[in-house]
Amino acid sequence: MRLSFCLFICVTAAAACLGATNVASSAASSLQPGTTERANVRPPQETTLAQRAEQVRMECIEGRRYVCGRVLQVFTNSLVVDSGYTALLNPPFNRSWVVRGNVSVTKSPSLIEEKKPDAVCVGLVLLTNIPKRPAVKAFDYVVIHGYPAGEYKYVPVPGVEKQIRQFSASLEKAVSTNLAASEK
Repeated sequence: MRLSFCLFICVTAAAACLGATNVASSAASSLQPGTTERANVRPPQETTLAQRAEQVRMECIEGRRYVCGRVLQVFTNSLVVDSGYTALLNPPFNRSWVVRGNVSVTKSPSLIEEKKPDAVCVGLVLLTNIPKRPAVKAFDYVVIHGYPAGEYKYVPVPGVEKQIRQFSASLEKAVSTNLAASEK
């Protein structure tokens, strides 16, 4: 169900991008002389949803960050990562999205996250929709693009709650998560 909804959103957004420039003029020009039949024009709700999906997609791309850091906690399909280890972006570490925990890299204490695509993400984040292979263990390192997908209530120890940013390794999942959150 969710996959078909995501596919519908993507197809609708692509159609809106390709055909939204002159919907009124193309509808008027498709009338045959002497006929009163109108061309098929998308309903306003569908166009609005497609435009919103494309807007959310562009926001996700603009908010894309490199999540490069140490894995602190492993869940079924997500990881809590202390991001900001910029050395992981350089060879030989950048050959796979997972770097085993036996390497020696340090985090720069003065690193500040820039507000542009492909900047290095700094701080604790939840990374969802991660690839299945290779398997990740606690205290391994990861290097992967993440797309903003809301916030997560992280509980490092019982009784302590912390709001951290959530990123998705999949652009499509980030778009669908953000669209679902905006509908609430």
